[in-house]
Parts: sequence; C-alpha cells; structure tokens
Amino acid sequence: MGQPRRAFTWEFKQEAVKLVTAGRHPIAQVARDFGIAPNLLRRWKHEVAGDPVAAFPGKGRRKPHEEELARLKRDLARVTQERDFLKSVAAYFAKPSA
Repeated sequence: MGQPRRAFTWEFKQEAVKLVTAGRHPIAQVARDFGIAPNLLRRWKHEVAGDPVAAFPGKGRRKPHEEELARLKRDLARVTQERDFLKSVAAYFAKPSA
C-alpha cells in the first residue's frame, strides 16, 4: 500500500512560490530544500500566476467561479421544480369536473 498523501498549508505553498518568483533561487533548489517535487512547485507557481487571490482553495473552499456555478445549478433545480409543480396544478384545474 502506498504512502498517505501529504497536505501542505496555504502559507507553505505561498512561501515556496515566493522564493521562486523572487528570482533568487531556481525551482529545483527550492523544491529540494522544501522536500517536494519540482513539478509540484511549478504547478503551484502556475496556479498563483493565474489567480493569486483564489490560488490554493483547499478543502471545502471553492474558487469564485465554482461557487457561482454551484449557486446557479441550485437555482435552476429550484426553478425547474417550481415549473413542474405549476404545470401539474394547471393540468389539475384544466380538467373538466365530473
């Protein structure tokens, strides 16, 4: 069985990326010093470059566009349910009484 996955804190990731982006140290050296794979550090750097505010959302936190998408899906499900209910009510009242 493999080793458990390591979890890194937001501060740890930010510090590692800061050392690389400051230009003082190459990625390979920083990765070795921090005990991580160079590709992982490159991915963190790319994520920070893409959106520094929403980088490293972590467990339970979503990026803003993901939150908006989830909210819109919930709204769509609610509106669809309301529409279906109103259709069934309209069909009930449209029936001629016996």
